Amino acid sequence: MIKPRLKLSTIIIIFVCLVVLISLIITDLLFTDSTSENIRDYLEEKAFIVSRTVAESQIVKNGLLDKDEHNNIQDYTSTIQEETDVLFVVVMDMSGIRQSHPNPERIGNHFVGGDEVRALQGEEYISSSTGTLGESLRAFTPIYDDNQNQIGAVSVGISLDAVQQSIQQSHKRVIIGSIFGLLVGIIGAFLLAKYIKKSLFGLEPHAIARIHEERNQMLHSVREGIIAIDRNATIVLVNKSARQVFRKAGLMVRDPIGMKINDFLPGTMLGHVLNRGDTDLDEEQTINGVSIITNRVPLVVNDQVVGAIATFRDKTEVNQLAEQLTGVQLYADTLRAQSHEFMNQLHVLLGLIKMENYEEVNQFISRLVNHQAHEVGNVTRHIKDPAFAGFIIGKMSAARESHVSLTINCETEIPQPDKSEVTHELITILGNIIDNAIESVSNSEQKRIKVNLAYVDELLSITVSDTGAGIPDNIQEEIFAKGMSTKAGNHRGFGLYLTQRSVEKLAGSVDFSSNHEGTLFTLIIPYQPGGERND
Repeated sequence: MIKPRLKLSTIIIIFVCLVVLISLIITDLLFTDSTSENIRDYLEEKAFIVSRTVAESQIVKNGLLDKDEHNNIQDYTSTIQEETDVLFVVVMDMSGIRQSHPNPERIGNHFVGGDEVRALQGEEYISSSTGTLGESLRAFTPIYDDNQNQIGAVSVGISLDAVQQSIQQSHKRVIIGSIFGLLVGIIGAFLLAKYIKKSLFGLEPHAIARIHEERNQMLHSVREGIIAIDRNATIVLVNKSARQVFRKAGLMVRDPIGMKINDFLPGTMLGHVLNRGDTDLDEEQTINGVSIITNRVPLVVNDQVVGAIATFRDKTEVNQLAEQLTGVQLYADTLRAQSHEFMNQLHVLLGLIKMENYEEVNQFISRLVNHQAHEVGNVTRHIKDPAFAGFIIGKMSAARESHVSLTINCETEIPQPDKSEVTHELITILGNIIDNAIESVSNSEQKRIKVNLAYVDELLSITVSDTGAGIPDNIQEEIFAKGMSTKAGNHRGFGLYLTQRSVEKLAGSVDFSSNHEGTLFTLIIPYQPGGERND
């Protein structure tokens, strides 16, 4: 059973409310305690001030010393009590007999509470006790005459109910403020949750976690290697396929996450893609001898480059397959050309037979047999690799179909190579150069191509010359670049690029010279002979 998940807004509101509530409770407790103490101190200080004022009053002193002025004490204390809003102001003589009281009927009676003894002994203090007016906070101050002889004491009382009421009033204000703060916290939490959810494209945390996990699984499951950097050129992602390639290249000394891209891959162009914001597609790169084909793309968010990502793959197996497919394509072209040439020859024979010109039929077949025997025999006698020989014969047929004279001259016997990959590369090299030569001479008066092959000291030398218009001077330096062509079209300019790649794979060299009278390609390729193979 799947547990129900709380929404992001609910989680934020709950946590914010808890934090605010706990903070307000602690504040309330501290503030209430502090406020209660301050209120009590204030009321005590107020009682002391009133009692000291009364104790210093000459009216009170005279009333205690002179019976005739006794009534003045009650009038004076009543006025003070009314002005200061205290519970009572009681003046007593040294016997503890009241000389004033809020209730005049109780004047002359003994002070009630039992806490006046210390005041009559000359001590000033605060106490709490219960008297005729209820429980009160009392301030006691001794009264002295002009000769500093104690003649009585004054007690100023403040009702403890009033004290408690003041404290509760203050506490009430704190509670109201706390409730208001909690409401503000809830509203703030709701707005914060709404803003965060909007920033997260309306997704809940569990959905984000699921998407993150799925994205990681997808990135690590693809066969393409993926490496990504942030705006500071720091590596933030390397998937499993990329790690396998780097491990093969001997680069996985430690986890590359967090490293600078140039520290991990010196000479990489990913940093340049980050700075320029350009895209590099289908670029070949070599990492410690491991050949890869890579695509580099900047990561753009809100028209700002925030990083770059490269996808790549070890192209060894793919290249081998591509090379084989290239060879198959060339074989297919050869068979097509031979089939077309054979059909033309059959048409000629059919026409001669219908005209019953049997002598001419006999001569045509003899010429054809002699020509085929000479051409095929010359190639197969010198070129011992059947696949390479068949390719040469096919190219000769294709040239005749294009009305081009293709001459193959083998100065020495060309042995079979030790690896079939060499044959595929030679077919790619010679096939592209001959195809370019056939196109070059198509508009020339003399349509001749000469191919010369020689094997000496484990080196295969190949020269291809034509009588075409030559390569323009302005593109000769870039003739081997991908997409560079003298012909119009979107899918041209790959022949010589593939030729150079194949030459480099065989650790050979290619050079050319060209002018308005034609072009000469010269290739030197290391060539290890081998025995017969079952290709």
